[in-house]
Amino acid sequence: MYELLIVDDEANSRDILASCFPWNESGFSVCAQKGNGREALAYLKEHTVHVVLTDISMPDIDGIGLAKAIWEAPASRPTIVFLSAYDNFQYAQNAIRYGVRYYVLKPTNFSELKEIFATIKKELDNKFQIKSQDETDYVPDEIIDKVLAYCTKNYREGSLSDLAESLYLNSSYLSQLIKQKTAKTFSDLLTESRMKQAALLLKDPDSKIYNISNSIGYVNPNNFARAFKAYWGVTPTEYRNQEK
Repeated sequence: MYELLIVDDEANSRDILASCFPWNESGFSVCAQKGNGREALAYLKEHTVHVVLTDISMPDIDGIGLAKAIWEAPASRPTIVFLSAYDNFQYAQNAIRYGVRYYVLKPTNFSELKEIFATIKKELDNKFQIKSQDETDYVPDEIIDKVLAYCTKNYREGSLSDLAESLYLNSSYLSQLIKQKTAKTFSDLLTESRMKQAALLLKDPDSKIYNISNSIGYVNPNNFARAFKAYWGVTPTEYRNQEK
């Protein structure tokens, strides 16, 4: 299933799109609904989304502003589908400028929507080279090995959404698999990698604790100290003294 984010300031329109259209049959899962572009961008910073179905006319950040922000973002860009009650040529021009190729007029024609999302699914399948479940590249144990390797390498700024995208997996599925196989969350594994790296760095008496804190992803040294003590049972200073 590909993750779909629906963005519309009209709650009724969002609910109808999310619940009345057979997304599962088309290969998509509605991961969230947001009321404007600002809410959508905040969600996109923390989650992997493959398609954004968004109204154009919205308060705060509208659909054009949302498309522009996604286009300018350094991360991978989800496919954007515009919804609008107006057949406006300027909207279409701006849509093309920011890489939007699909434009649906309200009231939404479900046949048209089904056709568009069938095309998008084929594009995503080609992009990710999707295979059938019987031909999948990874078995669960291999996935966990890749998760552990990722945490070891990306302990400073690693994220579940980034990892899931690199493995071409749904982030919710990956989270459940990690919990099932390791009895820990992704956050637990990332913290474990950070604490082990911190312990290694503390062996160098010339390394400042606040520098170590920042190097493993903690901007606030106090947060680092609390996390370190929770993991090792002693503060960073006490650990360093023990090593001496």
